[in-house]
Amino acid sequence: MQDATRVLAGDCTVSYEDAERTEKRGEVIVLVKPDNTVLVHDSDGYQPASWLTRADVVRYASDADGARIVAGSGTERLDVRSHETTLDTFAPVTPAGPEVGTCPDCDGPLVRARGDVVCVGCRARYPVPRDATVLDETCARCGLPRIRVERGAVFEVCLDRHCEPIDAAVRKRFDGAWNCPACGGALRIERRNALRARCAACENAYAVPSGTVVGECDCGGPRFETPSGERCLATTCPARAP
Repeated sequence: MQDATRVLAGDCTVSYEDAERTEKRGEVIVLVKPDNTVLVHDSDGYQPASWLTRADVVRYASDADGARIVAGSGTERLDVRSHETTLDTFAPVTPAGPEVGTCPDCDGPLVRARGDVVCVGCRARYPVPRDATVLDETCARCGLPRIRVERGAVFEVCLDRHCEPIDAAVRKRFDGAWNCPACGGALRIERRNALRARCAACENAYAVPSGTVVGECDCGGPRFETPSGERCLATTCPARAP
């Protein structure tokens, strides 16, 4: 995905086709975002005059008659033809969000946006769990911020999972420490799409929730204090609710 937005401004005819066809003309600004979303803005209101979200394909052409942007997605088609162009350029863009630190590689600001921490300067991107808190302290090894998560206990690890993985910290603390709610066997910590506790004996697996262990459930498994209340590790446990 490119990290720039095409900006086209001028006197344009804008045609949109799906089940029906509409056509508009005016002085507009057209934005083609990095995810191929095309927005056409006029002078009225906050809503675009026309748009196509995440088009399958976007084509641009320019000749003596003006610039043209054609976007398509399924049965939808958005066609913008400029009669007189006042601006035709690219503008760099990044995700925007609250600033959470400084990039150790380029000294650019780190922002938290849409499930990632992104450097505005060098565009480095680090996935972060939705429930994680980004701390003010930095990692002694790489200089990135540290994060705080709850996975049975409170863990503080590096933002970069390659530097200090959350899974490794949870595995070191809880691998074999919990009993299986189904058969009482030892639960091993593993990653299969999500962080799970899997029983080596009966093969049942349980997603490790966001929260801390506060005791043992009547079924023998661990009970967690989570943001939505206290619950058993097993979602099917009759004693899951308090």
